[in-house]
Amino acid sequence: MPRYKLTIEYDGGPFVGWQVQGSAPSVQGALMGAIEAFCGERVKVGGAGRTDAGVHALGQVAHVDLAKDWDADTVRDAITAHLRPQPVVVLAAEKVSDAFDARFSAVKRHYRYCIVNRRADLALERGRAWRLPRPLDHKAMHAAAQHLVGRHDFTTFRHVDCQAKSPVKTLDRLDVTREGERVSICASARSFLHSQVRSMVGALVFVGEGRWSADDLSAALAARDRTVCAPVAPPGGLYLVQVDY
Repeated sequence: MPRYKLTIEYDGGPFVGWQVQGSAPSVQGALMGAIEAFCGERVKVGGAGRTDAGVHALGQVAHVDLAKDWDADTVRDAITAHLRPQPVVVLAAEKVSDAFDARFSAVKRHYRYCIVNRRADLALERGRAWRLPRPLDHKAMHAAAQHLVGRHDFTTFRHVDCQAKSPVKTLDRLDVTREGERVSICASARSFLHSQVRSMVGALVFVGEGRWSADDLSAALAARDRTVCAPVAPPGGLYLVQVDY
């Protein structure tokens, strides 16, 4: 039974997240429905990351086993055709070994959070970026972010319903850059806790607005207490950019 690796792009706005949750629309459910329409098989699609409601993906990765040995380009095009008009596209499909698992074979995941720092509201990027009208000091945000890089107990930045066995994670990268009115926060790690990136973004925004210092951010991390975290950034600005294998 051939296994296919799928690279997927989607707008998370209409979905309750990646994972199937009853009858609510999910990205995983949309893919399973499209595959069934394409080849008549109701199969499980395993994803590299369980993105939350409203979170987008430029390079989500999934795997699926199909009974027939299809050409990879046919798999890509047929699934995408049956996904329309939902905002989900299979960018690429390739045959992989049975040992490949989209989630457990991943060695690093890369996320980007997009902030538009301006007074005017958003028109084209509404639901796809976080508009913040107060000026942000992106250099202070970047300097403070380095206090979170490395291996830490990230309980402060962990959703109360997170199902991970341990709050300890190794954050490989957390960079804050600015290009004009656009501030980007890029995070890389083997894995993340539930809402970890959005929680870190919320805290860094406090730094950028001058409400917190870098020491305040370090103190929040050391507290290992969810209640001391800044408000979590909204989901629409977050993108799963790439998964490395």
